[in-house]
Amino acid sequence: MIVAALRRVGAVALFLVRILAQCPAALAKPRAIVHQIHNCGARSLIIIMLSGLFVGMVLGLQGYDLLQRFGSESALGVAAALGLLKELGPVVTALLFAGRAGTALASEIGLMRATDQLTAMEMMAVDPVRHVIAPRLLGGIVALPLLVAIFDVIGLFGAQLVGVGMMGVDAGAFWSQMQAAVELRDVAEGLTKSLCFGVACSLVAVYEGFHAEPTAEGVGLATTRTVVVSSVLTLLIDYLLTAAFLAR
Repeated sequence: MIVAALRRVGAVALFLVRILAQCPAALAKPRAIVHQIHNCGARSLIIIMLSGLFVGMVLGLQGYDLLQRFGSESALGVAAALGLLKELGPVVTALLFAGRAGTALASEIGLMRATDQLTAMEMMAVDPVRHVIAPRLLGGIVALPLLVAIFDVIGLFGAQLVGVGMMGVDAGAFWSQMQAAVELRDVAEGLTKSLCFGVACSLVAVYEGFHAEPTAEGVGLATTRTVVVSSVLTLLIDYLLTAAFLAR
């Protein structure tokens, strides 16, 4: 089992190297990448915005309840901002991205495999990695940090809506303490995580779709593996990056 897992990791690494070799050629056609950013990002906006709003509102309720016990209700803005920027924003967005955009990528590429479209491209001397895989990988990598930024903004609005509008926290203290406490390294940590999650989730999606069995059952299994593997990788990478940032 361990040997099989190591072989799979090696296969994914070789597939990534193959994609990276085709990225310069893919960048020469920015319209395809923009189209994939739209597919991965714009079509995920509704679920990202709704989730960000409710996560921010819940964070406002729980944060107020916790801080009230210590008489620090005015620090709600700091707690909400740091929680969203460093942890909740990147992680929750990546999990939602894997469930929505990742499955769409895997099923789309898997269907192309099942209908022999990828084989036909290879027979016509057209590299499917350059024209199909690389634009989708780059689009996912670009889209996820943008979605994380939107999630964070909407989440802060939700926390402010609950904390200031419902719980009576002073609006000036909410925003001023947030601006004083949040540093550039906190934003950089969230950005680093979002980029790593974008690479991991997009790579898993395109790999599973590209190597799916050319049957309906194979495409379904590839889609399921995409969600499971992407979610586990997201949490694992989050732990490793958090430990690395705290060790600095």
